[in-house]
Amino acid sequence: MQIMKNLTWIISLVSVIFFSSVPSYSDRLKDLTSIAGVRSNQLVGYGIVVGLAGTGDGNIGLTLQSMQSMVSRFGLVTDVAGLDAKNTAAVMVTAEMSPFVKPGQQINVTVSTLGKAKSLRGGTLLMTPLLGADGETYAIAQGNMVVGGLGVSGNDGSSVIVNIPTVGTIPRGATIEKLIENPFLKATNIILNLNQGDFSTALAVSESINEIFGPDVSVPLDAASIKVRAPKDPGQKVAFVSLLENIEVEPARPKAKVIINARTGTIVIGGDVRITPAAVTHGKLTVRVNESQNVTPTQNVIATDDQIVATPGGAVVTPETEADVEEQIARSFVFDPGVELATIVDAINDVGATASDLVAILEALREAGSLRAELIII
Repeated sequence: MQIMKNLTWIISLVSVIFFSSVPSYSDRLKDLTSIAGVRSNQLVGYGIVVGLAGTGDGNIGLTLQSMQSMVSRFGLVTDVAGLDAKNTAAVMVTAEMSPFVKPGQQINVTVSTLGKAKSLRGGTLLMTPLLGADGETYAIAQGNMVVGGLGVSGNDGSSVIVNIPTVGTIPRGATIEKLIENPFLKATNIILNLNQGDFSTALAVSESINEIFGPDVSVPLDAASIKVRAPKDPGQKVAFVSLLENIEVEPARPKAKVIINARTGTIVIGGDVRITPAAVTHGKLTVRVNESQNVTPTQNVIATDDQIVATPGGAVVTPETEADVEEQIARSFVFDPGVELATIVDAINDVGATASDLVAILEALREAGSLRAELIII
């Protein structure tokens, strides 16, 4: 079945999508999915920054060779020994090429030091080719940098650094020179990829699309992808996708999970986490050991015919250890069948459990088979 015959028929669907009553908890497909093939591409290049106020790399081989190579392009012949890189820095330049950008458009670039430069403030990036993953040049970067950091050092070795002075940006500092081919206009179908894969959500997305555009227009491929038949006329694809991405869908309830960050102690418990009947006992045992030393002075007594003489002797050191054991009364709480998140949090907070205690309790509940959720430790 042909999806649509002309653009007028597509535009007429706007009222169906935007003015139909949709629950307030629904999300747009624009927020739930991305279109396969419509992606950004990373670019990277190596260059040199000049014009620094003595904060450059100094006399390191990489920067000196780069300076020699640069001046040789202008017909100048010089030896590395005759160069000084205190005002020059070797840098790596990175950029992100958004989808559908055309030659002549400009993108932002980030410049980061590669050598021993202390600051890029006041520097100018010289012409730097930016390469893609295939090794081809897609953009040329050049310009004056914006550096938000500041570094100051004294002769005595003291220094003060604010933010990161070794990284700078050049707004609109790279010009696109080559177009990256995109299969969007030539593809027969549009593949929507869910940001978070879920079979139920994939089915709901497909059904919502078919309700608007007709049966068999959309087919779920797996838990993360939905295939949508696109208009045959490439000129109608933009209008079609514009309507498609504004369809609102109620996502399926996520899988019950408990996420634990072992490094920071952060614990996130999903709203669908349930616990089967279980009893938990929580208590703390504290052992304090204090060690001290008692020093007892001694005397040496010498008796003669007419007198007794006492002289100070060596001190006697006696170690003394004091152990104090304190055990708090164990507190118990019981989880009833199907208890919800709020009850779990309240019960654990009532016994004064810390983050580490909560992790131990959740792990014990999982081992006991009472935790109806996936426990993920990152």
